Amino acid sequence: MRLPSGLIALSSLALLVSGCSAFSDDPEADGTVRVAAAFYPLAYVAERITEGTGARVDLLTQPGTEPHDLELTIKETADLSDADLVVYESDFQPAVDDAVEQNATGATLDAAEVVDPIPFEESAEEHEEHAEEEGEHAEEEGGHDHDHGDLDPHFWQDPLRVADLADAVADELADVDADHADAYRANAERLRADLTALDEDYTAGLADCERDTIVVSHDAFGYLEKYGLHIASIVGLSPDAEPTGAVLGELKELIATEGITTVFSEPLKPALGESFADDLGLTNGVLDPIEGLTDATADEDYLSLMEANLQALATANGCR
Repeated sequence: MRLPSGLIALSSLALLVSGCSAFSDDPEADGTVRVAAAFYPLAYVAERITEGTGARVDLLTQPGTEPHDLELTIKETADLSDADLVVYESDFQPAVDDAVEQNATGATLDAAEVVDPIPFEESAEEHEEHAEEEGEHAEEEGGHDHDHGDLDPHFWQDPLRVADLADAVADELADVDADHADAYRANAERLRADLTALDEDYTAGLADCERDTIVVSHDAFGYLEKYGLHIASIVGLSPDAEPTGAVLGELKELIATEGITTVFSEPLKPALGESFADDLGLTNGVLDPIEGLTDATADEDYLSLMEANLQALATANGCR
């Protein structure tokens, strides 16, 4: 059960004032710079930027947790309150937005203000259907919904936007910790080089394919359209929504017309894609939205998961 925001604030304040939190060391006591990252892609960036500096990165969305559904614990609220820098994405995790407003005492960086998010594109009919479905789900969950506005929050599917975030994180940390400013910015340059190479791999790997349309569980891959892909999703931005008969009918027609052989499911919620693939006698592939790690991907990182996604896409679409 989610604690009332006022109680969370008081609990976090008590932890800070006590000087000996049960969950972490007092950052002022040992001089450690602390970063709180709301979910995995943001934590990956923060970890790469802080390499070799002694800074600590706290991930607020634990592995195996659906980021959209995050409810902060007292520990995670304390981590956010203690942080010298909080990296989050507004309108993606309402609980984090609330905690940043009420509990953050250090600097904050909203990824949505850095990465130039693209509009979420769907027909008016689809938008109305998805909004109704997500509203019904919100009522079942006690009023919590997934309002992403009109922008697609899944920017990390575009490596170059991740590089832009990395530069912004480095600049923020340079202000917080001037002694390591050069290290933060050098790490950002190295990360940008890796992300540029990844972007080039996607451009080359998807340039010559038999098909250019993919069917996915939920609409988390719109940024891949920069590589010439067309994305068709079973449900909208919320992975908890239920597909409508009309959408399923349109997808079946699209699959037949385009000769699509694969339906992609996701590691955290595989059932939707698996069921649709089985019903149509198609291959069930796995495309990781990389919103968070699981037990199966605990030894992976953002770069390796993106490369695995590229291989899955190339196989499904007959790329050469």
